[in-house]
Amino acid sequence: MIASHFFKREEFACKCGCGFDVVDEELLGVLEDLRLEFDKPVYINSGCRCAVHNKAEGGSKNSQHVFGKAVDIRVEGIEADEVADHLEYTYTNHYGIGRYEGRTHIDVREKKARWDERG
Repeated sequence: MIASHFFKREEFACKCGCGFDVVDEELLGVLEDLRLEFDKPVYINSGCRCAVHNKAEGGSKNSQHVFGKAVDIRVEGIEADEVADHLEYTYTNHYGIGRYEGRTHIDVREKKARWDERG
């Protein structure tokens, strides 16, 4: 059980079924704030990844997903660019924010990082 009004631990679990489901408290706070800001459900496309699943997904060796500090999300009825714009505005000098087709990556790494992987 995690302390959240909007999210359940199983939403963050590794998709391979291994049971890895660590959720960073700071990341959970960012997601809670996002849910309140847009007043819409936030769906987690990819949360935790064990090392094996992360490699299969093409994730970097030190991906924040393997530490439970990253998620790829979509917000119901909100374009991914609007979600990323909001995160970049709110966390100007913090975190990792990535833009992808139809989803947004957010992680709570210590240093600022930004990338755009849209086609």
